[in-house]
Amino acid sequence: MDRFQSMAVFTRVVASGSLSKAGRELGMSPAGVSHHLRALEDWLGARLLNRTTRRLALTEVGAGFHARCVRILEEVEEARSAADALQATPRGLLRVNAPITFGMRHLAPAIADYLATHPEMAIDITLNDRRVDLLEEGFDVAIRIGTLADSSLIARRLAPSRSVLCAAPAYVERFGAPSSPSDLTRHQCFEYTYRSTPGEWRFVGPKGKEESVRIRGRLTATNGELLRVVALRGLGLTLAPTFIVGEDLAAGRLVRLMPGYEPAEVAIHAVYPQGRHLSAKIRSFVDFLAARFGKEPAWDQPPRKTHRRLPTAPGLR
Repeated sequence: MDRFQSMAVFTRVVASGSLSKAGRELGMSPAGVSHHLRALEDWLGARLLNRTTRRLALTEVGAGFHARCVRILEEVEEARSAADALQATPRGLLRVNAPITFGMRHLAPAIADYLATHPEMAIDITLNDRRVDLLEEGFDVAIRIGTLADSSLIARRLAPSRSVLCAAPAYVERFGAPSSPSDLTRHQCFEYTYRSTPGEWRFVGPKGKEESVRIRGRLTATNGELLRVVALRGLGLTLAPTFIVGEDLAAGRLVRLMPGYEPAEVAIHAVYPQGRHLSAKIRSFVDFLAARFGKEPAWDQPPRKTHRRLPTAPGLR
C-alpha cells in the first residue's frame, strides 16, 4: 500500500475528526479509510487513534507521528510545486555539446540571443567534433550533423545541411575543374575525418543515379574550418557544408565545382535523452533553435544587397 497515501488519509481523519467525513472528502469508503489506518498502525507497530462511537483521540504515538506526517506531506507538496514550476518556466543549467565550427559560427550567436530572452537560464557548452555519449558524459542536449545512428535518444530536426564541392579559383586555374566524380582521382581532395564514409565521396548525378569515388589527398582533419582555410590557399578541393563555406562562395573566394553532381543532403538535429517528461529548459532551447534556423537557414540564403551612398568629390554637390 502507498504509505504517502495512507499518511494523507491519516492527517485528513485527524483534521475532520471522523472516518466517515474524511472518507467523503477523499471520495473513499469508511472501510477504505480504516484499511489505511490499520496499515499504518501495523507498519509502526503502535496504535495511532483511540476510537469510540462519539470521538477520535490521538494516542501519544499518534500525536507525534501526525506532526511529522503533516511536515512530510507539506515538503512533498512543495517539491511537486517546484517541479511543476521547472516544467513551466525555463530555469537552471543546460549542458550542451556541439561541433566546433557550427558552434562558433552559428550556435554562439543563437545562444547569446537565447540567454538574453531567458534570464533564469544558464548554459555550459562543450565544442568538439567527436560524437559524445550524452548519458555517460552528462549532456542535456547535443547538436549533431549528418545521418543519425540508431539509439534511444530523441531527435528534433533543426535545419538541412547541404554540402558543395569547391576550391579556390587559383586551384582551378592551375589544375582545372573536375567535371564528374571519376575526375576527382586526379585531384587533391581534403578529407574530413568523421565523415560517415571515410575516404569515399558520394554524389547524385544528373540522372538521379548515385555515384561514389575513392578520393586521395595530403590533408585529413577532424575539423571542417581547418579544411576550408587550407582550400582558400588554393591547395586542394573540399567537400564542405554550406554553413562553413557559404560566405566564401558568395564572395567568390571559393567556386562551386561539378554543379550537376549533388552530395546527399543530410540534416542538423538536436538530440536529447528519452523521457516521459521533457523539461522546460530543454524544450525551450530546442524550440528556439528550430525556429531560428528553419527549413531555409540563413547560410543558404543569398546575401542581401546593400546600397551605399557614394562619396562626393570635394567641391561637387
